[in-house]
Amino acid sequence: MYNKVDSFLPDSAVQATEALKNPKSVVMTDTVAGKKKKRDWATWAPDPKRAMWLAIVVPGAGQIYNRKYWKLPIVYGGFLGCAYAWRWNNQMYRDYSQAYMDIMDDDPNTQSYNQFLHLGMEITDDNKERYQNLFKRRKDYYRKYRDLSIFCLIGVYALSVIDAYVDASLSQFDISKDLSLKIEPSIINNHSSLNPVKASSLGLQCSLNF
Repeated sequence: MYNKVDSFLPDSAVQATEALKNPKSVVMTDTVAGKKKKRDWATWAPDPKRAMWLAIVVPGAGQIYNRKYWKLPIVYGGFLGCAYAWRWNNQMYRDYSQAYMDIMDDDPNTQSYNQFLHLGMEITDDNKERYQNLFKRRKDYYRKYRDLSIFCLIGVYALSVIDAYVDASLSQFDISKDLSLKIEPSIINNHSSLNPVKASSLGLQCSLNF
């Protein structure tokens, strides 16, 4: 029922009066207004800083956040490859280090270097110095590539973070469908020339439309 008093009240007072009269309608209105809108993935753009921090905390999480799932095999493949290279080179380095220490001492009970000898070969006083140099070179070789595999692992981690940040930043650039580059002839006026015939010349004009 229409009340004459309501016509003299401001809108806020009228709403308060309606809330007292019919509280259920207010609850239904608030529920509809407070309902979370469904995200539109067609226009959604990732946040570069959030993508970067996700990639720092969990490798590959930045690519998942950017919805670039095809990059995950590349990221995790790089991590697994570097981890395997480190494990292999570290094991070989430890074996050759032990063999080098055993061949350098005079203890006959320490002969771990025999596992690296060919079948039927043995170390004598004539070839001992050659094998000492050989084990030393191989020990240094595997140590170098063990350290290199660690740097490669760090590099893959850094590249995954940079890729997540750059990919999220580039997704915010709005490139119009009307972007076009046109090159067409044009007449260039040369006002500094005193000769009217030479006052204009033919040239090319480049225009970018977006």
